[in-house]
Amino acid sequence: MSASVKYTTGPPVYRVPKGRMVLGEGPIYRARDSTLHWFDPLDSPSELYILPVDPDTGSPKGEAKVFTLEDSITVAAFRKNKPGSYIAAYYQGVCFLEEATGKFEVAREIIPTSERDQRRFNDGGVDAAGRFWLAEIDITATKFSLGQLPKEYGEPKGRLWRYDPDGSLHLMLPGGLVCGNGVKWSHDNKTMYLNDSVGQKITALDFDLETGAVSNQRTLVDFHGTTSEPDGMVIDNDGNLWVAVYGSNHLMHFSPEGKLLKQVRLPAMCLTCPTWGGKNHDILYLTTARDRSENPDLNDDGGHIYKFLPDGAKGQPKNEFAG
Repeated sequence: MSASVKYTTGPPVYRVPKGRMVLGEGPIYRARDSTLHWFDPLDSPSELYILPVDPDTGSPKGEAKVFTLEDSITVAAFRKNKPGSYIAAYYQGVCFLEEATGKFEVAREIIPTSERDQRRFNDGGVDAAGRFWLAEIDITATKFSLGQLPKEYGEPKGRLWRYDPDGSLHLMLPGGLVCGNGVKWSHDNKTMYLNDSVGQKITALDFDLETGAVSNQRTLVDFHGTTSEPDGMVIDNDGNLWVAVYGSNHLMHFSPEGKLLKQVRLPAMCLTCPTWGGKNHDILYLTTARDRSENPDLNDDGGHIYKFLPDGAKGQPKNEFAG
């Protein structure tokens, strides 16, 4: 891949006091009190962070509050009618998480305990109708090298689900995902974007906002032949995709047609997820992971929070769950 414009960020905007996070994930910004929220789902125990930031500059204002969690949580969204509460994907399903305590209530167990070694939940998002979508990881399939899933394995077993405000659960894709990630929608609500990190592709699906149906899944960007894994992403007001690419040091900026527009290089190999922040939603915050490869780069600065000002681009706050 090549791009006409390249940028480089500085050091992390916030270094976690305990040292590098195992896997920073799921950042969301709340404008009413200018706080950045994110998770470290692979630490033991899993943790929730809440950091006050300046709404104009995006810089931290003090230290983050840290809450220990009962199980691994990878993605969350604020609840429109329940201030101080999140809907979240935990290892086995959907839960409601209390901000003040870090305690959570299971709303729906989807993956039985007997299958915890086969599947887990990863990324997700809330659509414009306030429904929560969550995508799975096929744990067994992730153990093969990138691009080396044998044909005899068959279709990956990771699924895509939708949990509605009325408590109903819907299976939207019955399989096909190795590592579901980056669930986002175009501003006209006609397209859903869904990444498969270990499957190394960004896909697009036709989306019906009224019914919540998806169809016509196709590959938008193919990363095969590289060591790059498309992870979390956001959409800007021009409809372009900003994708955190794990294993590449880069945040990549794509058009809705999949053309690479910009690359932003970070001093962290493992980028996980961006979110818009600041009072004008013109600041990109990025979570990162520490380099856990067999031969980690000793100069890698992953496991902290980064900030990037994207040269005029801006986005919208993430949708809130309507239940």
